[in-house]
Amino acid sequence: MPTAEASTTVEDVVRRRRGDLVELSHSIHVEPELAFAEHRSCAKTQALVAERGFAVTAKPGGLDTAFRAEFGSGALVVGICAEYDALPGIGHACGHNIIAASAVGTALALAEVADELDLTVVLLGTPAEESGGGKALMLEAGTFDDVATTVMLHAGPLDIARARSLALSQVAVEYTGRAAHAAVAPYLGLNAADAITVSQVAIGLLRQQLAPGQMVHGIVTDGGQATNVIPARTEMHFTMRANDSQSLTELEGRMSDCFLAGAVATGCGHRVEATEPSYLELTPDTWLADVFRDEMRRLGRTPVAAEFEAALPLGSTDMGNVTQVMPGIHPIVGIDAEGASVHQPGFATAAAGPSADEAVVEGAVMLARTVVALATTPAERDRVLALKAARP
Repeated sequence: MPTAEASTTVEDVVRRRRGDLVELSHSIHVEPELAFAEHRSCAKTQALVAERGFAVTAKPGGLDTAFRAEFGSGALVVGICAEYDALPGIGHACGHNIIAASAVGTALALAEVADELDLTVVLLGTPAEESGGGKALMLEAGTFDDVATTVMLHAGPLDIARARSLALSQVAVEYTGRAAHAAVAPYLGLNAADAITVSQVAIGLLRQQLAPGQMVHGIVTDGGQATNVIPARTEMHFTMRANDSQSLTELEGRMSDCFLAGAVATGCGHRVEATEPSYLELTPDTWLADVFRDEMRRLGRTPVAAEFEAALPLGSTDMGNVTQVMPGIHPIVGIDAEGASVHQPGFATAAAGPSADEAVVEGAVMLARTVVALATTPAERDRVLALKAARP
């Protein structure tokens, strides 16, 4: 099948299914579910492809709210990631309902041309992107082993074809001291709350010397239970980010010293534990991103110029782990959120608005046509397959 014919076919499929895709997006949006508890959203996301004849495998990697839906038997195995977890308190303020619906639209479209283009289409339901690293866990479990390239999109305030992200790790820091009456015998206590204070001061001073791209942010999750009792246990959670994994490792070492400082200064014990898998930095495939940028322009969008994309960090995502293993893209499709950005309540409202509905449909069109371009460009198809063959 020629490229032009296949591209037209996949676009027609998406536009014919517009009602179903928008309904899916709104249905996920109205029932937000948190990481590893997205049971209704997981079921909704796989329903349309199951009806189309995709073979659905539940719980890949042992994750209850993950799935893998497969169609076709072609040599080029293309993964499409669907996210559907929400944020505590502010629902779909990251627009994962848009991601899920656009991924379903992409999969339905590519199924229509899978035989002609020698494709295997794999829709991957990937839970817990906001917290928990579902894709990292699925990678480790082998769910992506046969996939040659993976695509997905994300909503945001701008159109960005070659989006990047920061490497990330998260830890819980526990301090253990000794309880005592705060007025009668404070000298008998070891104040675990003071350990947090010392650590936070050290981190605040460290911020002056952080390398470009490095950042830290944290919260106290347990600061004591009563003002008249010296706290014997406290806990805080910290997130560390950096431009790449090497820089993140350096930052982790410096933060470890700050955590230790709180213990040393107060005489408390302390323990630092990772709370989820590390997120690696996005390394989008240049060729795929360039095709997607052209698709944005074709539909009248105005993507950020390629030379400015690197200046726009977009938080962190476990899709970065996937792009470290295989060619992939994670473009940002802009929606009108009236000045709000991701992780703000205004963005949650916008994620079910008219421009979000357009992002679902146009996003699926652009992703599907990008995959068609890959499948019908012999040199690029061979490159991706060769990279797959060379993987351990």
